Amino acid sequence: MFIQTETTPNPATLKFLPGRDVLGQGAADFKSADDAAQRSPLASKLFGVEGVTGVFLGGDFVTVTKADDKDWHLLKPSLLGAIMEHFTSGAAALTAEQGSAHGAAGAEDSEIVSQIVELLDTRVRPAVAQDGGDIVFDRFEDGIVYLHMQGSCSGCPSSTATLKSGIENMLRHYIPEIVEVRAA
Repeated sequence: MFIQTETTPNPATLKFLPGRDVLGQGAADFKSADDAAQRSPLASKLFGVEGVTGVFLGGDFVTVTKADDKDWHLLKPSLLGAIMEHFTSGAAALTAEQGSAHGAAGAEDSEIVSQIVELLDTRVRPAVAQDGGDIVFDRFEDGIVYLHMQGSCSGCPSSTATLKSGIENMLRHYIPEIVEVRAA
């Protein structure tokens, strides 16, 4: 099994491409070993590597976030080994069903929220997945769209620019009721 790696715009994350489906559809974000232990054998294995602070599973990739004081040259071999061991075991990446990535919408805003989610799913999420991350809808209140940054997008130095210059401008162009986009 050959696993490729790619750097991301976030220096604290590295994207691993195992050459096969990880989740197929959807994504799962793990911020702690305890969270991973409940839902993902793969994420659990990765948290077993000292210095791992986050794991994000995408359709065909795994993004790992490291502690600031750790070096990728030291972590990478252990992470590659854990990923390879998981996939050769035949175990599932997730043990629990994954619900919708997006937050719930209020009935009064349901048409606007549907448009926001559609634009995020078709124009934003595929683009940020290329960099090993995800951006999902949280809520829409008083003209403000709140989004969750996941994977390499979480803590990325360019995430504010992505939100303001990219996503906010695009959403405001298509949906005039939107006045601002913020991280949730």
